Amino acid sequence: MSDAAKTSSLDGAPTIPVLVCALAIFLLSGMDAAMKSLVIAVGVYNTLLWRSMVATLVAGAAWSAGPRSRPVLPVLGLHALRAAIVGVVLVSFFWGLARLPLAEAIGLSFVAPLFALFLAALLLGERIRRQAVWASLAGIAGVAIILSGQFGRERYSQDAVLGTAAVLASTVFYGYNLVLARQQALLAKPVEIMLFQNLFVGIILGCAAPWLAVALPGDLWLPLAGVALLSLAGQFLMSWSYARAEAQYLIPTEYSAFIWAIALGWFLFGEKLAWTTLAGACLIVAGCLIAARANPKLAEPIEAAM
Repeated sequence: MSDAAKTSSLDGAPTIPVLVCALAIFLLSGMDAAMKSLVIAVGVYNTLLWRSMVATLVAGAAWSAGPRSRPVLPVLGLHALRAAIVGVVLVSFFWGLARLPLAEAIGLSFVAPLFALFLAALLLGERIRRQAVWASLAGIAGVAIILSGQFGRERYSQDAVLGTAAVLASTVFYGYNLVLARQQALLAKPVEIMLFQNLFVGIILGCAAPWLAVALPGDLWLPLAGVALLSLAGQFLMSWSYARAEAQYLIPTEYSAFIWAIALGWFLFGEKLAWTTLAGACLIVAGCLIAARANPKLAEPIEAAM
């Protein structure tokens, strides 16, 4: 797209980037649902290990086919650091996802931008604005409401609390991941980032392979390949959208992930939506939209890292 076309798209509502971003969120929501099935089948470690390997092959082929340059050592160090943080995010998020309803896990994950705002203030010296404080209060209230709904479950109460703790831990690390992503985006192209992120995540997870890795059953290779393709396609389309429209137009569409999570959770896993999950997620989303006004570049949901 030419500079003139980009400028024109920002004069009014940028319809095409918004639609592309919405498609990206749908693909990433489908990936979350498929990942939950795989994690239940073979565990979080093996799902992420084999997915990282498949995604590395696909991203490597795309990187090799286009114009490229070898990243210098400091950039490789940044890729490795972010991959380590992303590895923690993925393990904790998908471990929690296997123990929570899909909509509940996605709703809790939206707290990540609020952590990012405070980490940006701590690490980058940015001033914490009044909007960030109100956003955080709304997010905390939303998490409290979702948690309150878990105490009424007798059979799943312990797993639900552990799953919630894992998802919330992933959002803390994802907040730091967003700060790193801003630095990374200034130094590397999206295809390079996808390649080295998946490569380094695979290397880090591979260190435990002699003790934890198992051969993936033959009937799971096709779903795994689908998960990797959904992840890469979603990341690419989201990057394409954010390069062509302002965050203020795109951020609201990203919260459609909660709607897809409700639908996919009900259709694939027979999950019912609790009113506490809906009310809590609405408060968290409201907080994130307030945060977007304070710092749009850091107000992005967790799916972008998957």
